[in-house]
Amino acid sequence: MAKRTKEDAQETRERILDAAIEVFDQRGVSRPSLSEIAELAGVTRGAVYGHFQNKTDLFSALADRIQLPDESLCQAPQQSCDPLGELRTRWLFLYRELMANEQLRRIFTIILMRCEWVPENGEINQRCAQGHAEGTVRLRNLIENAVSVGQLPADLDIQVAVPVIHAGILGLLQEWLMNTEAFNIAEVGARHVEAMIEMLQTSRHLCKQAIPA
Repeated sequence: MAKRTKEDAQETRERILDAAIEVFDQRGVSRPSLSEIAELAGVTRGAVYGHFQNKTDLFSALADRIQLPDESLCQAPQQSCDPLGELRTRWLFLYRELMANEQLRRIFTIILMRCEWVPENGEINQRCAQGHAEGTVRLRNLIENAVSVGQLPADLDIQVAVPVIHAGILGLLQEWLMNTEAFNIAEVGARHVEAMIEMLQTSRHLCKQAIPA
């Protein structure tokens, strides 16, 4: 009986999370109440609070179903002998997964497109900002490692390269999520990754002594 009760609780929790995906995707994160999510999940508001302290806690649980974009893109080993290869592999895996996994795609849509930067979302926005900052640090470490093993130029201006690459990756994700029928993210993403790496390797404008335009 105890095992069944535990399984029932887990099933209820998953129903609440599934309902939250539906509600947040349709109406954004700041406006819906937990009561709306409870109604769609077919549970009481008290049942929601039995699993989640508040909307921020619920959002964090949703984000934990996946890695945030910045977290998943940059988790190659920092001291790899092939940092660009590691980074390429993880980028391509993410793009392929987005094509194949509808739930992953919807959660990314919520995080990147539905999470309004308003006071009501303060703690939620803080979670997203923290993931972005940590992803930036990991990306910097990977690029520094690639420079140290000779995969990237020694005079690469990392202060410039990191935000350029970071913005390019997130920009492509947002462009596709706005209209997933517009192009195949796996195919375009593969070419985008190679273009980003080639830019790091060859662009004179990313060097410390950049040539003025």
